[in-house]
Amino acid sequence: MGSDAFESKKAGGSPGGAGSDRFAPSELSSAVERNSATDPFAAADGAAVNLVEISGVIKWFDASKGYGFIVPDNGAADVLLHVTVLRRDGYQTAYEGARLVVECVQRQKGYQAFRVVSMDESTAIHPAQMLPARTHVSVTPTSGLERAQVKWFNRLRGFGFLTCGEGTPDIFVHMETLRRYGMTELRPGQYVLVRFGPGSKGMMAAEIQPETGAPGLSSH
Repeated sequence: MGSDAFESKKAGGSPGGAGSDRFAPSELSSAVERNSATDPFAAADGAAVNLVEISGVIKWFDASKGYGFIVPDNGAADVLLHVTVLRRDGYQTAYEGARLVVECVQRQKGYQAFRVVSMDESTAIHPAQMLPARTHVSVTPTSGLERAQVKWFNRLRGFGFLTCGEGTPDIFVHMETLRRYGMTELRPGQYVLVRFGPGSKGMMAAEIQPETGAPGLSSH
């Protein structure tokens, strides 16, 4: 099946990505712990389920937690990937940035990978290449908590840019700043709240948080 058969609404503005928000930690844990006697994923073939083939990129994968997420090429919502599916198909783990083709099934809260058809690790970022856990960049904010829109963000490169509107300087935001404030992803067009100040790359984000439910929004 082609990717045009895999249609769903685009991920929304949640910082964790639509995929991670659809599944609560308890649901993920219980899903990963299912054994072959109760899990329909363990069926001998796909006869009992409707499979949809998609291609995409590993957004993140944590083998210790037993799951991760795939960002489909067609821009649809993230796809849940269980470690049991990976290992059943001969893979020990999945590195961020790796390209793969999977067959998926529709579950109550979204699509989940049923079978790994192929994986290309030539674009993957291996642990030794990942951004360091800490950076030495320190930014002193000179703004209040401003509403800004994501212009673009590349998780693999580890940075992106925000804008407070036409005629204002772009605001550089580093992946480590996201991590510091409990965020893992930004999507173009998403609105966030940010404090920023001058840095080595122009204006830089010193603090960032989701727009929803955040107190103290500046009026300008």
